[in-house]
Amino acid sequence: MAPTRRTLLKRAGVAAVAGKLLESGKTRAQQAPQTQHATRQGQNASLRALTYCNLRTGLGVKLGERILDVARAGKELGVKVPATTDEVIAGKNIDGLRRVVEAAPRNATVVESEAQFGPCIVNPEKIIMLGFNYKKHVMEVKVPMPTAPVLFNKYNNALSAHGGTVPLPSKVARKFDYEVELQVIMGKIARDVSEAEALNYVFGYATGNDFSARDLQLRDGRQGSQFMIGKTPDGFMPIGPYLVGAEIVGDPQNLAIECRVNGERRQSSNTSDMIFSVAKIIAYASSIFTLKPGDVFSTGTPEGVILGKPEAEQVWLKAGDEVACSVEKLGELRFQLA
Repeated sequence: MAPTRRTLLKRAGVAAVAGKLLESGKTRAQQAPQTQHATRQGQNASLRALTYCNLRTGLGVKLGERILDVARAGKELGVKVPATTDEVIAGKNIDGLRRVVEAAPRNATVVESEAQFGPCIVNPEKIIMLGFNYKKHVMEVKVPMPTAPVLFNKYNNALSAHGGTVPLPSKVARKFDYEVELQVIMGKIARDVSEAEALNYVFGYATGNDFSARDLQLRDGRQGSQFMIGKTPDGFMPIGPYLVGAEIVGDPQNLAIECRVNGERRQSSNTSDMIFSVAKIIAYASSIFTLKPGDVFSTGTPEGVILGKPEAEQVWLKAGDEVACSVEKLGELRFQLA
C-alpha cells in the first residue's frame, strides 16, 4: 500500500529532527575548545549531542517525543549498529548509528510513554560515588566539610532502570533512604587530566539515585564508615532513563536537582551547591587511577535526606513507595520499592 501524504510528512518530521540534532552537534563540536590530548582520543563530538537510552530491545535515541529503536532501524536499513550505550561510547558501529539516526524510519520508533527501559549504562568498569559533596547536605548530617572528594564505590549489581523496582533487603536492613544525584559518564581514557580539560573527557550525564540502607552504612556507629555495604545491595543504583550527551547539557554546575517520594518533594537544590565540581572530581580521581570510557561518577546528593532529619522525624522508606528523581535537562527517573 502506498504511504499517504500524512505518513510521508510524519516520516519527514522525524528525520528532520534527527538531522538537526546531528548537524547542531557538528557545529558545537567545531566551536568547542579541544586540548590536543583530548582530540587525540578520537571521539567524534557529534555523538555527544544526542540523547540515548537502553531499551529492553537494545539501543534507543530520543528524537522529539519518540524514541528510535536503533536495532529495528538497523535491520530495516541493513546496517550494523551499536547494541547499547556502552558500545556507542566504545565507538562500535558508529557509521551505522549515524545512518539510522539520519534516516529515522518512522516504523522503527516508539512513543516515549510506551518504552521499556534498561539502565542507561550497562557495564561500567567503575562506579565511583561521592559522599558529602553538597554544602547544605554536609551541614544537615553534621559532618566536617571535606577538604578532598570523598570517594567510594558501587558495583554493577546495583544498576537498575527507570520504571523498575528496587527490592528492599529487609532481612538485614530497615532504614532505607533516597539520594538524588547527577551521574557523569566518561567518554575517554583519562589519566592525570587537568581540571581545565576534564569536561572534554565526559561523554554525557544522567539522573541517578544513590539508594541507601542507613543502618548498614552506620553499622559501627560512624558516619559513612560502611558506605559500601550500605549502598551496594542489588538494584541500589537506579540510573536513567536517558544518557544525555555532554554537548546538550553544557555547564553541569548549574542544574536544578530534585527528589520526590509518593509525589511529595523531599529534595530540591542546584548542582551549584557542590563542594567539588565535576571537573575537580575528574581531575582528582584521574590523578590516582585511570578512568575508562563508560566509567560512572555519582556526584553526591543535596540536602533533604531522611538521615538529615531529627531522629523523631525519620520515617524510612518502605515497600510500595514510589521515588521520582529529576535533574534539569536529563529527565525524570522513577522507580518503586518492593
